[in-house]
Amino acid sequence: MASACSIRVRGVVQGVGFRPFVYRLARANTLGGWVLNDEEGVEIYLEGPERAVQSFVEDLRTQPPPAASIAEMEVRAATPIGIHEFTIRQSQRRKGPTVRVSPDLPVCRECLEELFDPSNRRYEYPYINCTNCGPRYTVLRVLPYDRPNTTMKDWPLDEYCRAEYVNPANRRFHAQPVACPACGPNYYLHADHGVSNQGEGSIRRAVALLNQGKILAVKGLGGYHLACDAWNSVAVTALRQRKYRKEKPFALMTRDLEVARRVIALSQEAEVLLTSNARPIVLAPARAKIAGVAPESDELGVMLPYTPLHHLLFAAGAPQVLVMTSANRSSEPIAYEDEDAFSRLRGIADAFLVGQRPIARRVDDSVVRAGVWGPVVLRRARGYAPGAVATLPTRRPILALGADLKNTVTLVVNGQALVSQHIGDLDHYSCFRAFEETVRDLVSIYEVDWDELLVVHDCHPQYASTVYASEMKVAQRLAIQHHRAHVASVLAEQGAWDQQVVGVSFDGTGYGDDGSIWGGEIFVGSMKRGFERAVHLRPAWLPGGDAAAQHPVQAAAGFLAQIGDLPELRAAPFHFPERYRSALAIVGKGIRSFSTTSVGRLFDTAAALLGFTREITFEGQAAMWLEHLARGVQEAEPYPFPCTGKELDFVPLLRALIEDRLRGRPISQIARAVQSGFAQGLADVVTAVCRTQGLNTVILSGGVFQNELLLEDLKTMLANAPITVWTNHAVPANDGGLSLGQAALATFAQSRSQSNTMIG
Repeated sequence: MASACSIRVRGVVQGVGFRPFVYRLARANTLGGWVLNDEEGVEIYLEGPERAVQSFVEDLRTQPPPAASIAEMEVRAATPIGIHEFTIRQSQRRKGPTVRVSPDLPVCRECLEELFDPSNRRYEYPYINCTNCGPRYTVLRVLPYDRPNTTMKDWPLDEYCRAEYVNPANRRFHAQPVACPACGPNYYLHADHGVSNQGEGSIRRAVALLNQGKILAVKGLGGYHLACDAWNSVAVTALRQRKYRKEKPFALMTRDLEVARRVIALSQEAEVLLTSNARPIVLAPARAKIAGVAPESDELGVMLPYTPLHHLLFAAGAPQVLVMTSANRSSEPIAYEDEDAFSRLRGIADAFLVGQRPIARRVDDSVVRAGVWGPVVLRRARGYAPGAVATLPTRRPILALGADLKNTVTLVVNGQALVSQHIGDLDHYSCFRAFEETVRDLVSIYEVDWDELLVVHDCHPQYASTVYASEMKVAQRLAIQHHRAHVASVLAEQGAWDQQVVGVSFDGTGYGDDGSIWGGEIFVGSMKRGFERAVHLRPAWLPGGDAAAQHPVQAAAGFLAQIGDLPELRAAPFHFPERYRSALAIVGKGIRSFSTTSVGRLFDTAAALLGFTREITFEGQAAMWLEHLARGVQEAEPYPFPCTGKELDFVPLLRALIEDRLRGRPISQIARAVQSGFAQGLADVVTAVCRTQGLNTVILSGGVFQNELLLEDLKTMLANAPITVWTNHAVPANDGGLSLGQAALATFAQSRSQSNTMIG
């Protein structure tokens, strides 16, 4: 009996071999009909024997192509119209696109086999790809994902490639970036004196330079990397000096998984992340000691080769472990355009390995960890962006601008929350320009009407993102409180709109309801009803404002001012510099000092008391140093960190720390007691709040919860409590996840808000 149906598939279904898969599946079931790409995803019409149609639908639902991700699949009955052949039709456009853009994909096994097969047309061709692998987001200019809309439009297919491109049985059927050495782009080596080698020769020469200890700028998928031999300490030191990156860890790329296992201790969970389609940088305990790569850290960040070029470099004899760091000077965005790279990286790189294919947009490498409560994203970029991380109950387009540190933006289209790649810190002009580019880029790709947009921003009136929002010509603007947005980001990932929770939001800084600097907040509530502040850290002073975040001893002055009978901290064993006395004087006079509940600054204070008295060179450095110290001790009795009324009181903890330091207790033991104290105090207070409120779900979000030792302790301490803990997994717990939380809260605030309303 003949049957027919129409199928609408939404999700990551373009640029991942979905139409060829549908074509082959339909032909295998002897079905007629057609498949096409449109602005929502993929549309399919089928007709044939009823059992065959049902078999097709079941296989499509349960066994999609490996790089695809089906978010929604609608099957509707239709009337047969007598189609006996199955075809692939041209893409259609009827309205603005809502299809999810595929992230970039690592080179697949089949392409790697061809890459190293001397008899293959694409032997050693660095741009080899197929429908199962290769660039997506970084070559796409506009939707739908068709070759004329990519950066490959200037390379027409030759007869060989076109024959594969139009053959539904071929792995390269409608692979938009497909090319070969005869018709596609290639690589060349550029040094001060100009182009010295092209094609295969450029790769051999690049490898020779790496083996000589030189620093190479290598064009990748989403921008340039700076590469050098990780085992060559002279090269690593030179890279730090030239890049002005004093202490922040470098990422590594290893030749293969076997080498990675020698460099880091890989758990099963971490290995899954390392070999996943995202191919992120994975943080894991260091197994090898590599001088200068990650000072004062127990972890190394390692990634595997993910482009054909990377594999060609290693095959040609490059060092088995390369430093592979974003090509920029410290704090700048990654360079991705050739002329800009030549200009900005001159004096850093000794030579440039340049690919001719343009990059549509800059995208850094992602950074992840196999966390104690599941996978943790620390920087969300290549391999993940701009994927949808949540579906929000709204049809209105929303643009959430995030905060000024670790900025990302989120665009909500037809309820899909699409989170951008990591952008950076907006107080740097070049990063702010990248922020503007990303906003325009996302809105343009999805053809959103600016006049219909609800723009959401942080409450801080002086944030660059807030000022930008105020100047936008859009339908409506909404301010969302920073720490509530952190809590909301976790609930958005979970799709838990009605869930009543205890939400813990600990970070370095955020604008509070009262205009003070928050950062140690515990809320009670839900997405629909809002969040009430239930408990917070005891307020301290922040002398000099933002400058205290750069100088732990300056932050310490604001916390220690509340403790009487302090020893002389400029003397042994503390050795505080003169900056501490100056900061105390500022607090005493009540000038340029701001009230704060920042747990991040409290960690800085503890680090300062243990010896971290210098200026930090990257965000979170002092807290990471403290965690590194504590890792050397298995356990220690927690310092007291009690909750008095509605305040977590840091004074007993700091008193105990100072007393032990004066007694000469080893600083690693003190650091462990500090870490345990933070965890025990938090475990006690959330347990108490859950009990009094009749709740059993706790949210942990904010930059402080990047501290893995803190999370490990918390998990142990809460193991027997009737509490479920939710943390971020799809977006970072730091400010990189803030835009998702803003968008989610705005969804529920729309009906009761007016323009420029603040949701506290």
